[in-house]
Amino acid sequence: MSAPSTPPSHLLQLLPEAVVQTDAHWAITYLNPAWHGRTGHPVEAALGRSLLEYVHPDDVGPVRAGMPVFRLRFVDGEFRWVRLQLQPETDAAGRVVSRQGVLIEITDVTEQVLVEVRQRFLRLLETIDGVVWEAERGIGNTFLSPQVERLFGYTVEEWRADPGFWRAHVHPDDLAEALAIDDAAYNATHSYAYEMSYRLIAKSGGVVWVRDLCRAVVEPGRPNRMIGLMIDVTRQKHTELELLRSDNRYALATRGSNDGIWDWDLRTDALHVSERFHEILGLADQPPVHDGGWRFLQQHIDPDDRARVQSAYCRHLAGDSPNFSVDFRAFHGSGRLVWVNWRGVAEFEDGVAVRMAGSLSDLAARGSSYDALTNLPGRPLFRERLAHAIALYRHESDGEAGVPARWGPATFAVLLLDLDRFKAVNDTLGHHAGDQLLQQVARRLEDCVRTVDLVARMSGDEFNVLLEAIDPDEAVERARQIASALGAPYDIGGHAVHVTASIGLVSSDAGLATIDDYLRAADAAMYRAKSGGLGVCVFSPDNR
Repeated sequence: MSAPSTPPSHLLQLLPEAVVQTDAHWAITYLNPAWHGRTGHPVEAALGRSLLEYVHPDDVGPVRAGMPVFRLRFVDGEFRWVRLQLQPETDAAGRVVSRQGVLIEITDVTEQVLVEVRQRFLRLLETIDGVVWEAERGIGNTFLSPQVERLFGYTVEEWRADPGFWRAHVHPDDLAEALAIDDAAYNATHSYAYEMSYRLIAKSGGVVWVRDLCRAVVEPGRPNRMIGLMIDVTRQKHTELELLRSDNRYALATRGSNDGIWDWDLRTDALHVSERFHEILGLADQPPVHDGGWRFLQQHIDPDDRARVQSAYCRHLAGDSPNFSVDFRAFHGSGRLVWVNWRGVAEFEDGVAVRMAGSLSDLAARGSSYDALTNLPGRPLFRERLAHAIALYRHESDGEAGVPARWGPATFAVLLLDLDRFKAVNDTLGHHAGDQLLQQVARRLEDCVRTVDLVARMSGDEFNVLLEAIDPDEAVERARQIASALGAPYDIGGHAVHVTASIGLVSSDAGLATIDDYLRAADAAMYRAKSGGLGVCVFSPDNR
């Protein structure tokens, strides 16, 4: 950094104006003799001291920001208005190394300076996206920035011509509350800040939502006045109202679904739950907010299920799944255990989970068509869907003069699968481990099929799959994919469990007549697969 340059003193000492130079940190590095004549401070005493020591405390900030007009402390202790336009000198890197300027006491040029300050103030107001205003009782607005025309369509002259203009243009529905706040400010006994939100009728006849940031100014010997900043928040208000309508629609939908709703703030660990959430768990007279989200939840989860439930949502928070859904046994307020499904999704900010929300379902309330352990459809629903598939296939086949349809939209396939070595899991790790295995098998099965297909738990470790709108070759390929997926290791309580599945498959081209015919055929094929170690076996009428 180059050293600050020093003006030629033999010339500057002849000037009647005080010449001031500081370094980059405001330390005075040069003063000509006029400094002493203007301020009364000895030159030698001022050199090396900070110029800001001589500036009025309220003006230090503006001086640092470049404002040339401020109050300077003279030798008699009084502060007087001066003008000092300091020009910076920079080095090759553009860094300020010194400042120089001429100090003028503003007595003869006061009007000129005030005009300059006012112009600077108005230019500053033009950068503010809002209307700056000042008002007094009985006078109305004593100041109003020009943005009033852009935001509301009225000119400054129109607005200020009528002391009651603002009151006349506040929306009627908001007027009473706005006037109460306004009158309180006019009659205040001390200065204070306040805020108002209201609608203002624009010149076009439209409505503008306004957020008014105000301050009541109370000074002895003069009427109360208010200053403020009006900001157009119409777009924000419309967004808020749309969100409210959306929330109301969502609340109605959730009431219709009979599910409990929860919202977990992960930053504060506060869990908000709906009334229906409490009803499902049999909790009466509970507050809607629970501090310590997981602490509240785990006390209502069967101890054997807690680790599995926590693991389900933690995997989601770690990014291993787009959402989470887990079934578990919960303690009801009556003391009994109930099967529930807890599911949700997290909201992330900068890769960090900040919130989770979702629902809690009472699996028993879904009826006997669902299996409580796996949350899959049970035998009644599967038989109902299979009956519909058989009827649709027959109808399409009969439409071609008795010729069966070949691989059309109504073709289907029935899979029956049984887990191999499932009994060994129960015997070595316990029935609870067997339950966890069945739940994991259920999730894998759901991942292997399409939305048009149906996975059901029939009993024990037997599952059925109905594949619709599929030809026989595709059905066999899908069955092999399922067998491969089920053959991957399972993590059960920290143990790697290996099981496989034997799958029997029967397609609609077998031309069987009834639901039981298809189920018996799939069962026969499954036993052939199990006895022969085949993995997948397709039913053939020749191998009944």
